[in-house]
Amino acid sequence: MGLGVSAIGQGLLYGLMGVGLFLTFRILDFPDMTVEGTFPLGAAVTVAAISNGITPLLATLLGMLAGMAAGAITGFLTTVGKVPVLLAGILVMTGAYSVNLRIMGRANLSLLNKPNLFAAKFLKSLPPYFDSVVVGLIVALVVVTLLILFLNTQLGQGFIAAGDNPTMARSLGIAPARQEVLGLIVGNGLVALSGSLIAQNNGYADVNMGIGVIVIALASIIIGEVLFGELTLSQRLVATVLGSILYRFVLLLVLRLGFSPNDLQLISAIVLAILIMIPAFEHRFKIRRVLKNGVKTNG
Repeated sequence: MGLGVSAIGQGLLYGLMGVGLFLTFRILDFPDMTVEGTFPLGAAVTVAAISNGITPLLATLLGMLAGMAAGAITGFLTTVGKVPVLLAGILVMTGAYSVNLRIMGRANLSLLNKPNLFAAKFLKSLPPYFDSVVVGLIVALVVVTLLILFLNTQLGQGFIAAGDNPTMARSLGIAPARQEVLGLIVGNGLVALSGSLIAQNNGYADVNMGIGVIVIALASIIIGEVLFGELTLSQRLVATVLGSILYRFVLLLVLRLGFSPNDLQLISAIVLAILIMIPAFEHRFKIRRVLKNGVKTNG
């Protein structure tokens, strides 16, 4: 029971990262590697701020703003500097590692005996692990609701159009470069927010906690798409959060089967590869079935 509740809570918190990557990866078709730097950046800024006496809520907002700043730098490199998309993300991700070390002053920083969002009085009265579920659910609901409202505004529709067809967007007076920067800022802000909450829930921040998180985010997106099928854009945001929860249960099942925690990165990559290939196999199967039925009809 406890492990299942913990998986739901972790899934909700990591789901914010999935939603952030969804904006760039799915809507803008932008393979943003910055997330592996902004995730620990949000954690580092938040933990360092709390350690220096700043309130947890303000520290969390500072962590989110730091991620937005990193996203803006990636956007500047790609739109103004004309740096290739992948390279821009890698450059910012690499630079963020040193920035995180500067912020924390060491490789990891603990929140032991320090206040955090999960230490609120009403959360302490809950059963074990329910604090992460409550906080994750509240933040996820707020974030997804705000994004749905945004995407239904004129600016949001321009954002979608810029990702879907940049040439058509330009003919309508939309600047795809600006929309790209906007997506990177908002997306990486959500990734940093996820890192901030995960750090507070775990009780520490570490410079290496961003390794492999892009696989987790992609798995959340693809699990939601594969399991829930054709959805509207708003529904796909919700499906991404649900996909993150289901992904945590997959990892929990793997551990229950006796695998070592050291194998989780490898297993995550394998699971993601399989999920990505499922639509292709389904497409081939449908083609073969149609051809087979056609042969029978002709016969």
